[in-house]
Amino acid sequence: MRGIFLHNSAKYGNFALEMAVAKTRNKLVDVARQIFAKKGLENTTMNDIAVASGKGRRTLYTYFKSKEDIYVAVIESELVRLSEFLNAVASRNIPPEDKLVEIIFAHLCKVKEAVQRNGNLRAEFFRNIIKVERVRKQFDESERKLFAGIVAEGVSSGDFEVDNIPLFVDVLHFSLKGLEIPFIYGRLGRGMPDEVGRSIARKIIHKMVARQERRSNIYEY
Repeated sequence: MRGIFLHNSAKYGNFALEMAVAKTRNKLVDVARQIFAKKGLENTTMNDIAVASGKGRRTLYTYFKSKEDIYVAVIESELVRLSEFLNAVASRNIPPEDKLVEIIFAHLCKVKEAVQRNGNLRAEFFRNIIKVERVRKQFDESERKLFAGIVAEGVSSGDFEVDNIPLFVDVLHFSLKGLEIPFIYGRLGRGMPDEVGRSIARKIIHKMVARQERRSNIYEY
């Protein structure tokens, strides 16, 4: 019994330590994000982050070697937030076609929100686009799997007619990425109400995935 107690205590101790480490790291990232948003990456120092976090330089350097490392962590945290939101949309009990439309708009709106929330840091997103692309590689792959799952769901239910799901996902994924910057800057459908944009997106998605007989029935009138 004593051995079991010691084993469980050790497990609890390790868990508590991991939670404390994660909490400290998340605080450092959040503080850094706020300072980056105000001052920009170039004008921010590791000392600024250490002082603002109240953790000290030694603790900061235990977690991150440079402010560039923290910058990457800030981007990763935004992508995790976006991924969680998209997964929540995908889990809704709505038709697959509606899921695709909602995820497209959720993706664009959340990316725009993230860039705008980060103030002076947003210039870095566009200056360091290659670095951002490297960081978002895992997110992109996750989103592609999300799209593939929804399309497969639509095909299985008989709502979609898609011969090549990987190709469809590639087209949708890269088209969506290409829309990010115009959407962020308000150049996409300038002045267009969201519902009009959704209606157009729904028609495009429908033309891409709907079964032939459904297309005919819907567009006959």
